[in-house]
Amino acid sequence: MDPTDAQTACFEAGVKFGSLYHQFAGTPVSPESAPTLERAIEDAIENQPYCERVTVDILTDELRAAIDDTSAEYTELTGRFMAVELVVDHEGQTVVATMETVEGYPLMAVQSVEG
Repeated sequence: MDPTDAQTACFEAGVKFGSLYHQFAGTPVSPESAPTLERAIEDAIENQPYCERVTVDILTDELRAAIDDTSAEYTELTGRFMAVELVVDHEGQTVVATMETVEGYPLMAVQSVEG
């Protein structure tokens, strides 16, 4: 059985999150560089097929708290410092998916499928 267009759109959202997370995790980031990194991540992921929009919010308050506990002026980007929403459209099926930290772990989830 071939996957439906909605199933393919959900799969594509997962591919985008895998790329986003594993490509950018470990990037040095500070509250001052966060806006530039947000835009770079969005631009990179939006290049992928079927990706309509990506919104990345690097949580600067959490960054500051992590940095305050060290002698460095930056930390490494991880999922706990990001909130992400992406929109994928495949053959008229639109998927909205998010990533947010839940109980200390970054979880990615499909929020809606329409079309």
